[in-house]
Amino acid sequence: MNLKVKSLKKKYGGFELDIAVLEIKPGDIFGLVGNNGAGKTTFLRLCLDLIRADDGKVLSNGEDVAETEDWKGYTGAYLDEGFLVDFLTPEEYFNLVASLHDMSDEEIENALNRFRNLFNGSVLGQDKYIRDMSTGNKGKIGLASALLFYPDIILLDEPFANLDPTSRKVLSNLLIEINYNRNKTMVISSHDIANVADLCTRIAILEDGKIVRDIGASDKTYEQLQEYFEVKKDYR
Repeated sequence: MNLKVKSLKKKYGGFELDIAVLEIKPGDIFGLVGNNGAGKTTFLRLCLDLIRADDGKVLSNGEDVAETEDWKGYTGAYLDEGFLVDFLTPEEYFNLVASLHDMSDEEIENALNRFRNLFNGSVLGQDKYIRDMSTGNKGKIGLASALLFYPDIILLDEPFANLDPTSRKVLSNLLIEINYNRNKTMVISSHDIANVADLCTRIAILEDGKIVRDIGASDKTYEQLQEYFEVKKDYR
């Protein structure tokens, strides 16, 4: 499954996201990095038809996401806590997500077993509603729900935010394993350039609504990203 962008534009006041052409190929782990306000979340919301473009389109496996809902069956996403149903327990929420994809009880159990290291004993079996859990654990629940049914396309916004260092590494390894074993297409927006450099096979830098660099992963990727985002200091 792939994602393609054609002449995509979205304006907010004085800001405009403007991406003339972009193709995220099957099996890519595509990283999107940029400072606050660069347009990363806007891009992901357009990909999920949560907002409508002023011009252009996003094609998921060749179909315009604004014109069909077929892509929802093979797309998993977590952008923020608004994706959660916070008056449910984690177990109830996972069962709800699973029911939308016709997963059996055995499939749900096997899927949740994949996240045991990420949950680290603090998510399941806590007898708590999601709303009463920590920000980090809410994020883990959202991430697990996005990955639960092995979607062909996965969209994640700042997945490493609010995670402790161990959980960040566990998540990174989990995403790499899913991509390697099942060739899933991933789009990951993040400020964490170290994790993006380690994880992604391709990285685009978004600045003021435009992609200013699109680079393949190499042993120089982190160094390139560091250099680009380095703050130049004037000591005069």
